[in-house]
Amino acid sequence: MAKALSRQRRAPAVPDMPVELSVNGRRYKLHLDTRVTLLDALRDHLGMTGTKKGCDQGACGACTVHADGKRVLSCLTLAAQCEDREITTIEGMGSADEPHPLQEAFVRHDGFQCGFCTPGQIMSAAALLTEGRAGSDAEIREFMSGNLCRCGAYANIVAAIRDVASAGGTDASL
Repeated sequence: MAKALSRQRRAPAVPDMPVELSVNGRRYKLHLDTRVTLLDALRDHLGMTGTKKGCDQGACGACTVHADGKRVLSCLTLAAQCEDREITTIEGMGSADEPHPLQEAFVRHDGFQCGFCTPGQIMSAAALLTEGRAGSDAEIREFMSGNLCRCGAYANIVAAIRDVASAGGTDASL
């Protein structure tokens, strides 16, 4: 009887599947559990740890990346849903030699403090600029409201985005 009960309690096996992701212009062939999120695929399978795992519930924005140029919460997106889409992470936004204008502005305006939320903030800000939603500080705050900063650097983040927007930055790939 105990043996029969233990068999009943076992969850059915979840199949693995081949997944091909295009991340920052490079193609990756993976074999993943069908439940793996894009966030976990990026961090655990591709070693791209710039994208942060904050709440793991889509409430903080720390995991924001771009899929086909649109911001997505990678903790709520299955990796398998991202085949045939171009994924851009913070690692694809600039380099040490040539930082993205938003990265430079975040440094210039002290738009980060502990730095944990910064990658998600920058990814959302890049999408905001591309979407043309930087018309005013109130509009920037509204469209950045899905990205939380526990340090409270919001005024500096808005200043950094305003700086790039006023310099004509409207393209995420600047």
